[in-house]
Order: sequence, then C-alpha cells, then structure tokens
Amino acid sequence: MIRREIISLVLTMIFFSGACLSHRRINLYLMGDSTMADKPLQDNPERGWGQLLPQFFNDDIQIHNHARNGRSTKSFINEGRWQSVYDSVQAGDYILIQFGHNDQKESDSTRYADPYGAYNKNLLMFVADLRSKGAKPVLLTPIVRRKFDEQGNFTESHGVYPDVVRDIARQLDVPLIDMYKLSRELVAGEGAESSKKIYLWVEPGQYAVFPQGKQDNTHFTEYGARQMAALVVGQLKVLNLELKNYLR
Repeated sequence: MIRREIISLVLTMIFFSGACLSHRRINLYLMGDSTMADKPLQDNPERGWGQLLPQFFNDDIQIHNHARNGRSTKSFINEGRWQSVYDSVQAGDYILIQFGHNDQKESDSTRYADPYGAYNKNLLMFVADLRSKGAKPVLLTPIVRRKFDEQGNFTESHGVYPDVVRDIARQLDVPLIDMYKLSRELVAGEGAESSKKIYLWVEPGQYAVFPQGKQDNTHFTEYGARQMAALVVGQLKVLNLELKNYLR
C-alpha cells in the first residue's frame, strides 16, 4: 500500500513538473520601427501592430515592445536601443526583428543602411549576438506601403530589402515571417479604395491630433494594426514555434 502511494506521488510530481515547464513564463521582445511601435492612446487613431499583439497572447508571456518611430537598424544601434535589448534578453526568450522602412532613406545619413552593406551586417549581428545568449530571434520582412498605380494595380515597395532578410533567414536557418508577402496579399486583395481602412486615412476634424485629416500609406489604424498582428500570429503557428502555446 505504501509502495503504491509513493509511486502515485512520484507520478503526480512528474505530471505537474511537466505542465509547469510547458507553460513557463517567457519574454517576447519586439525590435523595429513605427509600423510595430506603441502609439499614444488618447485621441489618436494610429496603432503599431506590436501594440495589438498582446491581445492574442495569454498572461504567461511578457511582451516588451522596443520598436520606436523612425528607427532603422543603424539608428536603433547608434541610439543604444539594441544594447538595451541585448542586455535584457535571457536564454529561451524570443525576439521579433523587423526593419527596412527607414533603412532605405538614402537622404538621411543617420538612418540609411545599404541593403547589402550595413542593413545586412546589422541583421547578421542581431541574430549572432542573440543566439550567443541562448535567445531565439525571428526575422520579419518589412510590411508593404499602400501604393497603387492609376489603374488600381498594386505596386511594389522596399526594393531588395525584403530579399536581404529572406537570404539571411535561409543562410542562418532563422525562422522567417515574410510580412512583405503576407501584407502585399492582404492590401492588394482589398484593392485601392478598401485598403485605406488598414492605413491611416483620416477625415478632417475627426481627431484633434489631425485637424486637417491625414492620408498616410505607411502607418496603421487600429483595424489595420490588428490585421497585421493577426498575420504574425498565424505564422507563429505555421512555423510551430513555442510561442504558439501562449496564444489565447
């Protein structure tokens, strides 16, 4: 009888130990630009997709959004933001990395990063340094801008920057979420007019922050940010990453 009770106790401990390990609390870090960043909530229709991401996860994951408006891989490093992320991450943490919108701004020397030069080098460094700490980087291609020609056909943006991200992901066997491809399908599918609801198209007088209105084909409304966040979440499942276990 005593032997059976001991065996039962041991099995119970193993069960609960395994359950705890499978639901351990982990950190998810976000590195990127304004399309991912948190935005003011008061009288402001703009949202970054990273700001909506917590709505998809349960309380066993802590999300740290380090994305900031206007940042490129270059300025993110030079301003010390990369160092802050690197110092904070621990083994087992995940880091979603998405840059490209500002790296391509050749007129701004503080942000421009040549796609096959500094941009490539910076992304390689992010991956290598994070992996050296046992952290788990995930690369994302930049999201498309809303851009249609006069005939209503979607036109490309970001040049070769998405290709650079894809190449690094292949070379280093890094999980890739191809947001350029996914967002292109979404925006092109909506068409020139309907896709405005995804981006920051605001009528005059609708918000105090935009008294003259706004026609912005890069940044998102809350609806658009949620759509982009949902695309990311869907790919976490496709890639079968541990993060999927923390979804609501």
